Amino acid sequence: MEVTNVLSFIGKHSWDALDIAQIEGATIRLHWADTPYIWHKNDGDEVFIVLDGQIRMDYKKNNTEYHQILNPGDICYLQIGEEHIAHPQNGPARILVIEKKGSI
Repeated sequence: MEVTNVLSFIGKHSWDALDIAQIEGATIRLHWADTPYIWHKNDGDEVFIVLDGQIRMDYKKNNTEYHQILNPGDICYLQIGEEHIAHPQNGPARILVIEKKGSI
């Protein structure tokens, strides 16, 4: 058994990740971020769980851009191919991400 204290994890760079586990082709990673990621589309489904801090998730559907604020405890499910970018708000955030192994 391994226990990870989420609040003690700080990356050296924004979006650094601590690998938690790999389960049947999926990775579970704890990310620390204080700057936005990049616009991207995953080649598999993604589950994004905010553990600490706040994230503004921007995403596109039918060429229209939308925004959603995610707070600690919020879970965001993104389907394969959904274009999105995560913006930490008001300081760093810690996010647990479950996605296809090798996704960006």
